[in-house]
Amino acid sequence: MFGIADQLLGASHIRVASADGVSRLARIPGKLRRRMWIREGDLVIVKPWDFQPSKADIVYRYLRTEATYLSRKGVIPESVDIF
Repeated sequence: MFGIADQLLGASHIRVASADGVSRLARIPGKLRRRMWIREGDLVIVKPWDFQPSKADIVYRYLRTEATYLSRKGVIPESVDIF
């Protein structure tokens, strides 16, 4: 599910506004923490937890050029499309 990184909370946690309108607390797994820097306003893919839907894991962060390309193609939902 697409989301926009709203607020950096520290300790590899980010507040994410998801495409379904829910604001989730997302964590950055160690694999991404070492390879990609996530800033506020970045387009990310989040995977909500099955047992606690208010939390999620970040799976991927799109670069700015990738996000604008997806926006032009109409892939990103309107609730998340700020590009």
